[in-house]
Amino acid sequence: MFKTNSLILLLLAFSINFTFAQFTDVINSNRPGQSMAAFSVGKTVFQTEMGFNYSEETYDEKKYQGEIWDADLTLRYGVFFEQLELIANLDYLNETFDYGFPIGEIQESGLRKITLGGKFLVYDPERDYEKKPNLYSWKANHQFNWRQFIPAVAFYGGVNLNLQKNRFLRPNVPPENDFSLKGMILTQNQFGRYTFLTNIIIDRFPSQTNSLDYVVTMTRGFNSRLSGFVELQGFTNVYYRNHLFRAGAAYLIWQNLQVDASIGRSFQASPSLVFGGIGFSWRFDANYSEIMLRVPKEDKRSKLDKKSDKIKDKKKEKEKKRLDAIEQDTSK
Repeated sequence: MFKTNSLILLLLAFSINFTFAQFTDVINSNRPGQSMAAFSVGKTVFQTEMGFNYSEETYDEKKYQGEIWDADLTLRYGVFFEQLELIANLDYLNETFDYGFPIGEIQESGLRKITLGGKFLVYDPERDYEKKPNLYSWKANHQFNWRQFIPAVAFYGGVNLNLQKNRFLRPNVPPENDFSLKGMILTQNQFGRYTFLTNIIIDRFPSQTNSLDYVVTMTRGFNSRLSGFVELQGFTNVYYRNHLFRAGAAYLIWQNLQVDASIGRSFQASPSLVFGGIGFSWRFDANYSEIMLRVPKEDKRSKLDKKSDKIKDKKKEKEKKRLDAIEQDTSK
């Protein structure tokens, strides 16, 4: 109970100190890459992201070849605060592996795993920051901005529910636990048209197959509809190590609908992976109401501005009266 109350108080504290909107005019999807952005979809906004993928796996040392079809579904919903997002991931797998004589071919299919979690943005470098132009120096206004290297930071925590404990196994790899934890540190930088994401992940903890992973993604917007990305993803645990390269593009059909495609392969041949996929993302935002940022401070500033304008107007009136008086004396 103490831990629960402490967590609630911590979230409330963050909501007081970090009151800013994360909703964007067009859909902001994590697809087609495997990384997760630091920012949430926005309070009361519902978003679904779905992909269909095909991969071929070859492992000469273990003497098997595999063909894998899978579908992944991600459901995202912004709750309580602009910074908080609840996330559900579902992974359906259909795979066929040929182990040769005497095992032969093995085919398995089913809903392999469900992961339930939440993401909370703890730091945004642009919050309350407004770059003021230098009226006396063109060079100062166009010099390199080091602030863009300060990332937005978010934390993710979730649980893995392994629905197929004794299926989808690899040689010499023990089955996963029925229940395990997943945690991530997420960072995001904006370099003009480029967005740079970094995810550091600890997955399936605590278990024999717990893994320390990473995903690094660079995305570039080419115009208002088309964007492309490149990505590196790595897995490191006692039984499996590999690094994947992935590239692809996304196209915005309209404000709340995006389609995407990607291809990739592994760097290593143990096992060797070649894969590709297509997908889409859709957002429902009819219940979203725009959040005004820092309203109290803006009100204070507006009052000061009005008071300053009144003082300026009075000075102008006095100056005008003085000039009129001088003109009258001169005319006499």
